[in-house]
Amino acid sequence: MSSSAATKTSDVLIIGAGPAGIFCALGLIAQGDTRHITLVEKGLPIEKRSCPKLKTNVCVYCQPCRITTGFSGAGAFSDGKLSLSTDVGGDLPELIGHDLAQKTLERCDQIYLDFGADPHVEGVENPEAVADIRRRAIRAGLKLVDAPIRHLGTEKAQELYGAIQNKLAESGVDLLFEHNCDDLIVEDGHCLGAYISGREGSFEIRATHTVVATGRRGAAWLDELCERHGIAHESGPMDMGVRVEVRNEVMDDVNNVLYESKLVGYPNPFRDKVRTFCQNPGGFVSQENYDHDLAVVNGHSYKEKKSPNTNLAVLATQHFQAPFNRPIAYSQQVGQLVNMLGEGHILVQRFGDILDGKRTWPDELSRSNVVPTLPDAQAGDITSAMPYRTMTNIVEFIKAVDMVVPGFASNETLLYAPELKFYSNRIVMDENLDTNIEGLFCLGDSSGWTRGLMMSSVMGLLAGERIAEHS
Repeated sequence: MSSSAATKTSDVLIIGAGPAGIFCALGLIAQGDTRHITLVEKGLPIEKRSCPKLKTNVCVYCQPCRITTGFSGAGAFSDGKLSLSTDVGGDLPELIGHDLAQKTLERCDQIYLDFGADPHVEGVENPEAVADIRRRAIRAGLKLVDAPIRHLGTEKAQELYGAIQNKLAESGVDLLFEHNCDDLIVEDGHCLGAYISGREGSFEIRATHTVVATGRRGAAWLDELCERHGIAHESGPMDMGVRVEVRNEVMDDVNNVLYESKLVGYPNPFRDKVRTFCQNPGGFVSQENYDHDLAVVNGHSYKEKKSPNTNLAVLATQHFQAPFNRPIAYSQQVGQLVNMLGEGHILVQRFGDILDGKRTWPDELSRSNVVPTLPDAQAGDITSAMPYRTMTNIVEFIKAVDMVVPGFASNETLLYAPELKFYSNRIVMDENLDTNIEGLFCLGDSSGWTRGLMMSSVMGLLAGERIAEHS
């Protein structure tokens, strides 16, 4: 970056307007911090975030993707589920302590309620039915994690985060949308700000405190910065899998009792951890686009609009050993192979066809009880691109889940790929969230410590309050 670029100043620079960045700003404001805050976001403000696919029925490959970027980040825009338990959402409690994590989670939950979240909590009304599901899970060799859920819904989440966006603007936060962070300014072990570019050109923002909170969307970018600037990090576990879609009738018992069931298993022969994630009753399978036109599958669920299907992720966790330490790049390569088979589209395959060792054909999908909610998904053969170990883990896990949810492993169950979670690069930090670079905080899913909306919010709020203490 040229030293002749224009220079601006800010007391606190936040890069990324997902939950971690947003709650960092809210934490500063709530402490009465009067310093200047600048929040830089690659995407659009909340009121302009609308996926063209709702009208076109096909992905038009927005740059950047309006589902993964913009105010509130990817998770809030796509679904908006708040897990009200520290048992899910990453490893932040191990870093800061479980008591502090739980207390901060409760404070974050109240903030969400204050901005209009639905007070109803899913999964706490029928303990006898939960116990029955748990018994079935135990018989199948699985563990049920029954975390209470506050479901915002895709459309309601936009309203809620719109109110938060207005609050930040009214509080004097400088919101820079459609701006990229090209690099950090790091000198002699100190972060002094960042190089920013937008429609008006390139410039520097010099800041006392710089916060990187770029979410899963920015995890690979942050990985590059770690190597460039000596930000201490370590390779964490990699999650890779598929998005499963079945009829609502198959999932009714679980949907009605828990809304989102989290099942964990360690199937033979590899004994790797496999889990369900992001369950969407009456939901819709969706496509997200990352850098280099990488198409990744995800799922939405709305408060009002419903489909006849339920979708959820099945993710297999793998820990790579030395000398390999590039799990994000590995995931991207696998995703690109799957995309290649689908000519840039998400691949979909029937579970029965996987067991039979054949690809799925479009006319076979048209005869199925399960009508794909991602209409432009390409019928094909996922197993031709996904690693053998990952597919074996997924197949054996789906068979085990069938003992808990009869019909889950039916021949017509749909599997979409690739489902990739880019948070395997973990930033080394202490319990105060300090990194080895003075003045630099790394928060949320891109830091590798959180997975999901609520724990990202928790990490952001704590960081904002920490920064406020150093006014």
